[in-house]
Amino acid sequence: MSRTRTSPWLWLALAALLVLLDQFTKVLIVGSLQLGDGFAVTSFFNIVRVHNTGAAFSFLAQAGGWQRWFFTGLGLAAAVFIVWLLHRHPGQRLFGFAMACVLGGAVGNVIDRVIYGHVVDFLDFHALGLHFPAFNVADSAITVGAACLILDELLRVRRSPAH
Repeated sequence: MSRTRTSPWLWLALAALLVLLDQFTKVLIVGSLQLGDGFAVTSFFNIVRVHNTGAAFSFLAQAGGWQRWFFTGLGLAAAVFIVWLLHRHPGQRLFGFAMACVLGGAVGNVIDRVIYGHVVDFLDFHALGLHFPAFNVADSAITVGAACLILDELLRVRRSPAH
């Protein structure tokens, strides 16, 4: 865990870049594919336009509409908390990177919920008869961020004096 004088603005800029990349890819998908349309890229990967009104793995997708604002509020609350954390711990590089990824992904999906009423997913992987739920750049950023948070904590525990 490096504790150099990294500015929280670096992490906020990374999060903003991820939001821009996420929204750019979604604009391309919405502008070029109808809901349910797609095409094969490889034998295990497709681009397909899917709408998710729920959360990860379509959790609460059929909840009747209230989940749109619940997940929007949850995403905004998480964003505020993450910005606070980034300002408190800007020099922790792996932690900052992880939080920036989660922040960028959360904001990207919040934008979708506000504009469209659902999240636009389009990355569709499948192999050996198994099909992974479609996802997007924001979901990928959140996943990378979560993995980096776990790694950051494992490294922190490993360096602690008790070990």
